[in-house]
Amino acid sequence: MSGRFSSLDSLLRPSSVAVIGASADATRIGGRPISYMLQQGFKGEILPVNPNRAEIQGLQAYRSVAELPRVPDTAIVAVPMALAIEAVRDLSARGTKSAIVFTAGFAEAGPEGETLQAQLLAAAGPMRVLGPNCLGLFNGRVGFFPIFSSSLESGFPQAGRIGIASQSGAYGTHVFAVARNRGIGTPICVTTGNESDVTIGDVIGWLAQDPDTDVIAAYAEGIREADGFLQALEAARQAKKPVVLMKVGRSAIGQQAAKSHTASIAGDDRVTDAVLAEFGVVRARTTEEMLDIALTATRRIYPAGNTLGVITISGGAGVLISDAAEAVGMSLPEMPADAQARLKALVPFAAPRNPVDCTAQAFNDITLVGKFTDSMVEDGGYQSILAFFSQVAGSPTISPALRAQLNATKAKHPDRLYVLSIVARPEQVREYEADGFVVFEDPTRAVVAIEAMGRFGDAFARVADPVPAALDPVTLPAAMPTEAEAKVMLAAAGIVSAPEQVCATGDEAAAAAERFGDKVVMKILSPDILHKSEIGGVLLGVEGGEAARVGFATLMERAAERAPEARIEGALVAKQLSGGVECIMGIQRDPVFGPVALVGIGGIFVEILQDVALHRCPFGTEVAEQMIRSLKAAPILLGARGQAPVNIAALAGMLAGLSQWAVAAGDRLLSVDLNPVLALLDGAYALDAVIEVAA
Repeated sequence: MSGRFSSLDSLLRPSSVAVIGASADATRIGGRPISYMLQQGFKGEILPVNPNRAEIQGLQAYRSVAELPRVPDTAIVAVPMALAIEAVRDLSARGTKSAIVFTAGFAEAGPEGETLQAQLLAAAGPMRVLGPNCLGLFNGRVGFFPIFSSSLESGFPQAGRIGIASQSGAYGTHVFAVARNRGIGTPICVTTGNESDVTIGDVIGWLAQDPDTDVIAAYAEGIREADGFLQALEAARQAKKPVVLMKVGRSAIGQQAAKSHTASIAGDDRVTDAVLAEFGVVRARTTEEMLDIALTATRRIYPAGNTLGVITISGGAGVLISDAAEAVGMSLPEMPADAQARLKALVPFAAPRNPVDCTAQAFNDITLVGKFTDSMVEDGGYQSILAFFSQVAGSPTISPALRAQLNATKAKHPDRLYVLSIVARPEQVREYEADGFVVFEDPTRAVVAIEAMGRFGDAFARVADPVPAALDPVTLPAAMPTEAEAKVMLAAAGIVSAPEQVCATGDEAAAAAERFGDKVVMKILSPDILHKSEIGGVLLGVEGGEAARVGFATLMERAAERAPEARIEGALVAKQLSGGVECIMGIQRDPVFGPVALVGIGGIFVEILQDVALHRCPFGTEVAEQMIRSLKAAPILLGARGQAPVNIAALAGMLAGLSQWAVAAGDRLLSVDLNPVLALLDGAYALDAVIEVAA
C-alpha cells in the first residue's frame, strides 16, 4: 500500500481512540461517537477525555491528553475552537498518529479562519488530520464510529464492499442512509470537511488499496490537491476498482456555495469532466444514479467494448430502452440474420432484431426464455444482457421456472453482465439478486448503469499512455508577446505557421507582399489587441505591393481610431493559405489541474459551436489523435461528403507538441490561443497565435 494512503490506517482501523470533549450525553457531539462504538462493539480501546468527569458512558475518563494511560492510535477532537488547536498540539506531542477534528469555524469561515486552520495544521506536526469542520467517519467492519451524524440512529451500515468518500459530511451520510434503506452495503464512509491535511484523494487512494472494498462512491465539491487525487484515481484504475463520483459546482452559484462550504475551488467543469474520463471515473448526476452504478459494479463485471442485447416481452419497453441506450451512446447491434431466422422459427410473430421481443408467448413455454437468451449471448455476442419481464417475473407461478432458465444461461456464460427490469416483491427481488442478477424496476436506470460498466471496462483494459519526454524549460518574456513573437516561441515545439514578415512601414509591407506572391493576409501587430478582427485589424486577400502599402495605412488608421491606447509595432504580412478546415488549439491553466489543452473546430464560431475536446498536459500524438477523432465534427476533417481529408497526423503532432511546450513553459503561462489552425492535406498551420503570461 502506498505510504501516503496507508498512513490513513490509524484513522480507519485503529486499536484505540481518545475522545477529546467526551460527553456522557449520547445525543451530544462528544457523546454520539462513544455511544455508537459501544453499541457496535468496537474492539479497540475508547479513552474519553473530559476534565470534569471521572466516568463517561461506563468508561473511565481522563482529565487531559497528558493523563492518558497510553498513546491512542487516533483521537476525536470535539471541543470549541479556542481549545481545538491546543488539543491537537497535545495529541501530536504524545505521538498520536491521527486526529478527527469535528470543530468548525476554520477556513470555511473566511480569512481569519484560514489563519487558524494553518495554526491547527502546524500544531499537528506529523500527525494526520481529518477535517476540521468534519462530521467524521465510520468503519462498520470493526465497529469504529467516530462520527456525530444522527443518521445512524435509524440504522447502522449493512455489510458490503462499497466505500463512500465525501467532502460533505451531511451529504456523505445522506448517501449512506439512502444506500442502507435500499439494502446496499456501505460499511465505510469518510467525510473530509475542510481538508487541511487528509483529502478526498487520500481517502479514495486508501479505499483503492483496501482488499475489502470493490467499489468507491465519492462526493466532491472541489479538488484541493490535484496530484494526490490523480494518484488515487490511477491506483483505483490499476486495481480495477470503479470510482463513481458526484462532482458538484457546475454552476457559478454552485461554485460559490462550495467555496463557502469547505473552501473548495471548483475549477472549470469541462476540465473536470475530461480529467475524470481520462481515469475512467464515471460522473453521476444524482444520488440515485450514483447508487445504481455502484450497486451494478459490485457484480465486478466490466465489459470492455460493451454491447447491449435486450430481451423483452414488450415492444413498447423495447422502444423505451432503445431511446435510453442512444441517449447514453450505448451500442445495440442487430442480431445476426441467421440467428433471427432461427428465433422466428421458434415464435413466428417474435421481433428478433435487438431489442429481441420474444412476446408473452415465452410464458406459455418458459423454455423459450432460455433459448432466446442463449442465442443473444452465443449468436449476438452481447457483453451485457438486459431482460425486461416486468411484473411477470414476480408471478409466484412463473418466477421459479423463469429463474431456472435465466440461471442456466448465466451458468454457461458467467462472464456476461445480466440485468433484469422487473416488478416483484422485495423477497423475490432478493432471490434474483442472490442468483447474481442486478435488478431495477425502471429499465432506463438499468441502461445508464450498464453503459457505466462498459466505461469502467474500457478504462481498466487501457494501457497507460506513455508520458512524453520533457522538453527543455521555456523562458517566457516578461510581458505578453506579439503574435509574431509567439509564433517564433512555439516553433520550437514544432508548431508551423505560414510564411510571414513583421513590417514597420508601408514600403516593407509592399516588399513582403511582392516576395510572397499571390495573396497575403495583413494584421495589426500589437501585444494589447487580442481580437484583431473585432476592430477591423485583419485584411484578407491583399494582392500586390501597392495594395499592401494601402492596407498598411488602413490598419494604422484603424488602430489609432479604435484602439488608441494600444502599443502598435507595425503589421504582420503573411502568405494567405486557403482550403482545408479551420480548427482551434489552445492551452488554459486550470487552477486545480494545471495546463489543459483544447482542440476543436475553430474559426469565429468556436464559442457558439462548443465542439471541443480537452486533456491534461502533457500527452503524445496517440492521445492527441483520440481527442481530434472524438469531436462531433471529426467527419469534416476526415473527408465527409466528398471533401478532401486533412492531415490528421500533422494536426495531432501540433496538438501534442503544444501540450508538451505548455508544461515546459511553467507556471507563468496562463493561456495559448491558436485560432485558426488551418488543417490541410499537406499539414497543419497556426495562422494566429496569442500567448498570455503572468507578470
